[in-house]
Amino acid sequence: METLLVTRPHDAVLEVTLNRPAKKNAINAEMWTELTEVLRHAAEDRSVRVMVLGGAGGAFCSGADLSGTNLSGGDTLSRMRRINEVALLLHRLAKPTIAKVSGIAAGAGCNMALGCDIIIAGTSARFSEIFVRRGLSVDFGGSFLLPRLIGMHKAKELALTGDIIDAAAAKEMGLVNRVVEDGDLDAAVAEMAVRLAEGPPIAMGLTKALLNASLERSMEEALEAEALSQTINGKSADAREAISAFLEKRAPHFVGE
Repeated sequence: METLLVTRPHDAVLEVTLNRPAKKNAINAEMWTELTEVLRHAAEDRSVRVMVLGGAGGAFCSGADLSGTNLSGGDTLSRMRRINEVALLLHRLAKPTIAKVSGIAAGAGCNMALGCDIIIAGTSARFSEIFVRRGLSVDFGGSFLLPRLIGMHKAKELALTGDIIDAAAAKEMGLVNRVVEDGDLDAAVAEMAVRLAEGPPIAMGLTKALLNASLERSMEEALEAEALSQTINGKSADAREAISAFLEKRAPHFVGE
């Protein structure tokens, strides 16, 4: 691929690195296309249990590459729908996703990180809903993600000011799960990725779907969705393996069946 580095640091872990370091990994048209391809592959490949998303050259992603873009052109809506497809593929991926963030995560890059299930940030990480500074409104799911993560008033503050916040402030606000020293970032992400990869894929995918839909459901609807999910889990080999492992006092080995 021209704009992404795709590796398998562990048999069950797919690591995707945005690779335009000279542009702080700003996302151009080619990268949007390649992200679509990689996310579709991750969804279909049963050997992939966890996806890690990071950036090359000390930055996560400075947002969409607006150089040469005519925002008043007639193709803006179709371009935004291509971007939306990437956001939806990431949101719907039935596997845990981890954002490994160092340096800047701004605009669509910020919301790409927020769209992952877990964010582990280095101390150099900085986050910004920078859109308003460019005369734009939030995109890549920011209007959906921010209020759910940090509440409406904080979401409005970040979106309306475009302020840049550091890793410590992001952690205090609830935007990220963990902050570690930059030198420890790779190891911390790898440890989490392997831990998640050893979990039961079916149950974890269903859990992610339940949580993603939780704020749109009533209690009754949530309980019914949980019951349906448990019915699926109950028929899985992984659930039987978990019970056997518990009774035999050993670690379970999940296969996703």
